[in-house]
Amino acid sequence: MTEGEYRVGIQFNPAGDTDVDEIKQMAAALIDKIAACGNNDRCTALAQTAFEDGAMWAVKSITKPGQDN
Repeated sequence: MTEGEYRVGIQFNPAGDTDVDEIKQMAAALIDKIAACGNNDRCTALAQTAFEDGAMWAVKSITKPGQDN
């Protein structure tokens, strides 16, 4: 498992939602890419955290019902 896959919890998708899988895979790839080519440790860490946060909020937007539901 890559660092990106670990950080986004690539294996956790109880509903088996394909959109969740796709978002997590894309975020994991971005985290891994910046780890491989980033030159500044602080900026790399901040970017990775932002991708991780973005994946979390994207998954939440897909899986959490709206208040009117």
